[in-house]
Amino acid sequence: MSDEKNTYCKCLYYSANALARIITKIAEEEFVVVNLAPSYAFVVMTVNKRPGLLAGELAEIMMLTPSTVTRLLEKLENQQLVKRHTEGRITMIYPTPKSVEINQEIQAAWFKLYTRYTDILGKEFAQQLTEDIFISAVKLDTK
Repeated sequence: MSDEKNTYCKCLYYSANALARIITKIAEEEFVVVNLAPSYAFVVMTVNKRPGLLAGELAEIMMLTPSTVTRLLEKLENQQLVKRHTEGRITMIYPTPKSVEINQEIQAAWFKLYTRYTDILGKEFAQQLTEDIFISAVKLDTK
């Protein structure tokens, strides 16, 4: 490892961002079959699983801001992959026939992503790393 990499390898910010860039590249390669970016695919899977989900709940599940979720939903609605229904200040999100139709392909892409990184990292290490990263994200999320 070069001295420059050694300088930053003990920095959580640097390491987390390096990992995010690499895993995003792998995920984008796997999700290309459904013609969706991974973040959009995860929204579609979540809405397919929970029809009528509130937009605020989706933001919480995805660990995103409400404004980010709104932008994601607008794009997915334009692609006819979700349908929003608003009553007053409450927005419920529903799947569409198109989103239900591609759900198995999305699940398959997600499994291929999992297989790809577990083949590289090892199943136990990958699962522990995933758990540790998620626990850390929850702890650091100081809303």
